Amino acid sequence: MRIKTIAHHLAITGLLLGGISLATSVQAQGAKTITGGFDVGPGGFPKNFNPLAATGGFTWLSTYFEPLVIYNAELTELEGDLAKDYKVSDDKLTYTFNLAQESWHDGKPFTSKDVKFTLELARNKASGSLFAARLGDIASVDAPDDRTVVVKLSKPNGSFLSILSQVMILPEHALAAMPPETLATSTWWSTTPVGTGPFKFKRYVSDQYVELAADDDYRGGKPKVDVLINRYFESPAAAVAALRAGEIRFTYVEPDDAVTFKSDSNFKVIEGASYVVNYIGLNQKVELFKDVRVRQAIMYAIDRNAIIESLYGGAAKPANCGYVAPHLLPEGLEPYAYDPAKAKALLAEAGWDKINGDKPITLLTYYGSPQAANVMAAIQSMLAEVGINVVPRVVDTPTYNGIVYKEGTPDWNAFAMVYAGLQNGPNPAGISPGLNKSQIPPAGFNTMRIEFDDLSAALDAALAQTDPAKIDQSWQQVCKVMNKDLPWATLWVANRYGVASNKLRDFVWTPAPGGGPYAAHPERWDIQ
Repeated sequence: MRIKTIAHHLAITGLLLGGISLATSVQAQGAKTITGGFDVGPGGFPKNFNPLAATGGFTWLSTYFEPLVIYNAELTELEGDLAKDYKVSDDKLTYTFNLAQESWHDGKPFTSKDVKFTLELARNKASGSLFAARLGDIASVDAPDDRTVVVKLSKPNGSFLSILSQVMILPEHALAAMPPETLATSTWWSTTPVGTGPFKFKRYVSDQYVELAADDDYRGGKPKVDVLINRYFESPAAAVAALRAGEIRFTYVEPDDAVTFKSDSNFKVIEGASYVVNYIGLNQKVELFKDVRVRQAIMYAIDRNAIIESLYGGAAKPANCGYVAPHLLPEGLEPYAYDPAKAKALLAEAGWDKINGDKPITLLTYYGSPQAANVMAAIQSMLAEVGINVVPRVVDTPTYNGIVYKEGTPDWNAFAMVYAGLQNGPNPAGISPGLNKSQIPPAGFNTMRIEFDDLSAALDAALAQTDPAKIDQSWQQVCKVMNKDLPWATLWVANRYGVASNKLRDFVWTPAPGGGPYAAHPERWDIQ
């Protein structure tokens, strides 16, 4: 019955989508090459080359840049990367990193000065860094010798190492002379960047692909392939067509496509939890959503289980706060079961007719896949049934970021509502930048400008908790406050899929939030 209902909602809006477009084939002649769609899908960030401004795309960025620490491929624990090891003081305020012996791709030595430079740059809002607020607890960064970095915090921060796993270390000798405010728009990132990873930047063919060459002197060993290419596609469907045609060897795929590959012996389907909670963001600078009864009504109006069953093939879990992991869920959460009658009653109590009535409300998203369009169409129809008139608008990620991160006084109605996702693991602190009042842009990811005191207090307390026996309880309190106050209309945490050609050997891909990074060891990837 629910599946029929979803089909009905989609038929109303006319948004059951299909179709593909093919891009020009790329070949690196005479070289052992792996070509993939490494920025396809929600974890990608095509045509972004600046890791300080990245909200995704780390699967690709981490093939030529590297962080100090990195998650293992299972996303279960952190390990050293450019830091070969590290130690944390008992009071959780001092972090000492012992650095690996490495050189930049231009031959200059990698030293502690590069780490100090990067962390100070990442903390500087003028650079356009999205890490500025998240690294705000850093009190000092010292480089006592070339191979040692000592970072001191002003207060304990349980997410500090997890944050560092996404901070790609940058070359002081190449960037120090540039004023920080010019870095965000510098062509250096897409023309002559130098990193320390297993592959070196070779060229970017505008809007088509990026080509990397093996770094034969990489500390992890000479890469097994000569060339790595990241092709850009207009849609996952176009990438799937290229994969089937043998033009690429890997891409993210939608769930419907994953099913079609499972019986094909030429490919391997990779499935895993996304660690991303999808939600409807409700802009708190817009008067429409100030009343919690309106936010509750939106939750009751959306049949999340029906959407999960029909459009995700059951491969998602409904979220009643920012988490779905059992150890982070307290007892007594309101399940917000589908109840359109209750939604209508709550809207009537809140005076929705006077607040907005049937005036159109923009529902903005950067998710451009057919599946996402069908999800948006279903939500649009369900909300319309209770008297909320939303109009979906799909834009690419750079356009979306330009709208929601705009400083000063943006056009709040341009993103009154958003359909988006944010990392909720493996470290549960991942959602803090999107909800804490200290993380309003340009400092962080709180694009809905949420300033809920109880929620920020719960987040701060959880971040400061250093007792392992109390950490889960602290994040359960965050979940409890989210469930009660509804800063977002939380939807679900879905599985994600990749498909790799069976010609690949020792290839590692994980459906990590933002594309990672994680220890994929691209230097070990090979192809028959």
